[in-house]
Amino acid sequence: MGLITGVCTFLYHLPQIYKWLLKPYYITSFFMTIAFMVVRKAPGLCEHLATQREDGNSCDFDWRELEIIMFLTAIVMMKNRRAITLEQHIGNLFMFSKVANVILFFRLDIRLGILYLVLCVAFVMTCKPPLYMGPEYIKYFSDTTIDEELQRDSRVTWIVEFYANWSSECQSFAPVFAELSLKYNCAGLRFGKVDIGRYGEVSQRYRVCTSPLAKQLPSLILYQGGQEVMRRPMVDNKGRAISWTFNEENIIREFNLNELFQKSKKLNKTRGFKEEQLNGSEPEEGSNELQPETIEQEQPTESKKDQ
Repeated sequence: MGLITGVCTFLYHLPQIYKWLLKPYYITSFFMTIAFMVVRKAPGLCEHLATQREDGNSCDFDWRELEIIMFLTAIVMMKNRRAITLEQHIGNLFMFSKVANVILFFRLDIRLGILYLVLCVAFVMTCKPPLYMGPEYIKYFSDTTIDEELQRDSRVTWIVEFYANWSSECQSFAPVFAELSLKYNCAGLRFGKVDIGRYGEVSQRYRVCTSPLAKQLPSLILYQGGQEVMRRPMVDNKGRAISWTFNEENIIREFNLNELFQKSKKLNKTRGFKEEQLNGSEPEEGSNELQPETIEQEQPTESKKDQ
């Protein structure tokens, strides 16, 4: 039954997956991943390659190459235990496959190893993973707007993601954070993001380290009344992040999003009632007139295209 459900889910999302896989980054990564296999199996080429097989068949993997491939498989499986999106799973596979290919090519022929390594460097410098560009209700801050927005209204609760575009973890988390903003964003509960890879002074001001060794990216911080209430991941005395999985379930539980959302909806009703009193009029029964806060939430606050 579980297999049937998985197949049905895959077929349902197949058009989206097909469109996603057609992006240049993933197409190039795929061919670089299978490069060694193609070279080892290519007719007319494999006959001239070195091999340690007892039968002398240079068109098949030798025992050392099989060991490296099996070790790669184990590493990818261990790494993907913490992956939360399909992009992370595929990204881990591509990354470790390229590392294994470098070792395999250098072992096979140093000239092939140097050529493949140069291609990997050129790929990293010229081809970046595609950024998430789907729907979201997220306000993008700059170094001059974040303080003002967080302190503008003490009744508004903010959940702010501190991220950097170069971080693969941040890129993988982007669709998860966007989905949460679509579900929970309202006048009293807002979602924001700030690129601390671009605004370095913000990282110092809000005590979020951008070093890859600190593993603090992404960082989610909850603000109420302009003051920090909690953050994930937490940071120990040595400035290193305590391991934490950035999936939707953990965020909803740790940040009490359901409770915050219910309180925020009450805040919306209170604001609407006060405005009606100030205007001296009552809304007609069955009226479809929306409150200003509700109208505001029908459009995304900002998108990456505005950056």
